Amino acid sequence: MSGTQSYVRSLERSHLSLTRPDRPSEFDLMGLRWDLLDEVFAPVFSPSTAVALDLLGLTDAGPGDRAGSFLEIGCGTGVIAVRGALAGCERVVAADVNPRAVENAALNAVRHGVGGRVRAVRSDLFSALQQERFDKVFWSSNYVRAPEDYTYRCMHERAYVDPGYRAHRRYLAEAPRWLAPGGRALLHFSSRGDLDELHGIARACGRELRVVRTVAVVEGEYGDDVVEHLLLEVLADGGDHG
Repeated sequence: MSGTQSYVRSLERSHLSLTRPDRPSEFDLMGLRWDLLDEVFAPVFSPSTAVALDLLGLTDAGPGDRAGSFLEIGCGTGVIAVRGALAGCERVVAADVNPRAVENAALNAVRHGVGGRVRAVRSDLFSALQQERFDKVFWSSNYVRAPEDYTYRCMHERAYVDPGYRAHRRYLAEAPRWLAPGGRALLHFSSRGDLDELHGIARACGRELRVVRTVAVVEGEYGDDVVEHLLLEVLADGGDHG
């Protein structure tokens, strides 16, 4: 296992992000100001949120032509969900298993004037959602694999590692079921995860993964290591979304 794929290192990052003295209560990203609550993943200490915005084409803060509905799994501070609403999505659901993240996403939706279009819900992946369908489902995942028997010590660690890729298995199996006709289920993964295992899980679930876009990022804490970030589309066999 390389240093970039070490789950121990990712857990150390999680602990440091929560405890470092310069952790802010607000931060700037893509020209906007955002609230950051304690116990919530901090985009200011990781490039993954900015990379996800780039992969989704949401780096422009202004309105666009992205009408329709958008579900974000693992919303954290709500940056991606809010940017989706600002770009034109008419109905946005920001879901997270961490109750502080749900509160954080709601705060940022109100802060940026889209509280009426962004609904923040506490949900373990899709568990708390009603019978609704979306034009786009997206998860910027906790792509570092931890051992199957690892037990989370706090809610914050869930943003960093996935024991045995249990959450990834559920997402690949369930995401296409929440799509409206013509909708797309998307996953942000990276070379810090095990892409071969992910493809194996997809096949076992009757899914196919298609690379939509990639972005290479030099992540400073890993020296000169280049981390490849991927936007993957989760395809159901035969185009069946049900």
